[in-house]
Amino acid sequence: INTEQFQELLQGNRPVLVDYWAPWCGYCRRIAAPYDKVARQYADVMDVVKINIDEEAALAEAQQIEVIPTLVLYHGGEAQGFVVAPESKASIDTFIQETLKQ
Repeated sequence: INTEQFQELLQGNRPVLVDYWAPWCGYCRRIAAPYDKVARQYADVMDVVKINIDEEAALAEAQQIEVIPTLVLYHGGEAQGFVVAPESKASIDTFIQETLKQ
């Protein structure tokens, strides 16, 4: 998604999980399939999107993304937590569950 779409999602009532990635990032490509499974699993309760940091560099900088892939969970317009380079779908699930409990 782009910056405008990101801002619109943050104004909604649903949590938003963002994968900050880049096409040249091998690890980003490796977690793409598990991330897609997470997107389908949580489609009813949150928006799950990807932001290409090469195309949206200003947004990535504003969100202080320094390492990719970084997943950030937003709710109420604010970042609630993040995980860098998750190892598996299970680790993404754990991150989501623990962050939503807060």
